[in-house]
Amino acid sequence: MNTDTAPNFDIEFFWDPVCPFAWITSRWVEDVAAQTGMKVDWRFISLRLLNKDKDYATEFPPAYEHGHTAGLRFLRVAAAVRAEIGREAMAALVKAYGESYWDADHSARREVHAGLSSDTHTREVLAAAGVDQRFADALDDPSRDAELDAETELALERTGRDVGTPIITFNGGDGTALSFFGPVMSRVPSADEAVPLWNAVTTLASFPGFAEMKRSLREVPQLRITGAIGDEPEFEDWTGGHRRGHLASDQVDTDS
Repeated sequence: MNTDTAPNFDIEFFWDPVCPFAWITSRWVEDVAAQTGMKVDWRFISLRLLNKDKDYATEFPPAYEHGHTAGLRFLRVAAAVRAEIGREAMAALVKAYGESYWDADHSARREVHAGLSSDTHTREVLAAAGVDQRFADALDDPSRDAELDAETELALERTGRDVGTPIITFNGGDGTALSFFGPVMSRVPSADEAVPLWNAVTTLASFPGFAEMKRSLREVPQLRITGAIGDEPEFEDWTGGHRRGHLASDQVDTDS
């Protein structure tokens, strides 16, 4: 691919560790890679840096600032690991962080969210990934933010700014790199579904005139921590990157 990534990768996946949809999509892409032999370069996009000019108090639900900041803190650690150990260490970090969060029991969701990217949590993730726990020292190292900001901007240069996470770049088949936001999925496709879905998504993204396909009504993410796993999932409506009705401005004052 004609990018600034390391050579010999077929897919670039820009990932923020606190985005549930990035986590679900990452499990699908990991399965696609395992079945096809493609290699994934796990790259960084920070929701906290992407939204650095926004007012979290009015433009996001209450828990988002803590979550986005936790994502930034762990991405500093991941950047330090990549710089010293190399890109091959990233897949294990993506997996370990995701399992520590999204596979947690629903009954413990508040405690898990409150402890995201703390020193203790980060050391547990590093240990699970087989990486030296000393990298947790990078949690509070803002010198990493310039690199993370630049990588976030790189992803947005490829797709436009009105997107979120994840962002994927793949080889279009003629040596050109093609990028898209998503796909946003509420459940991980089965092994039988994984590659046909990849082929469908990349075929659509390869058409020069394709811009967007979207529906805001979604299943609640099928994750243990949401408590929503079941044969008949609940649905919720999303707008502007959050569930409709979760901002103060969404609330209707019934007394007025």
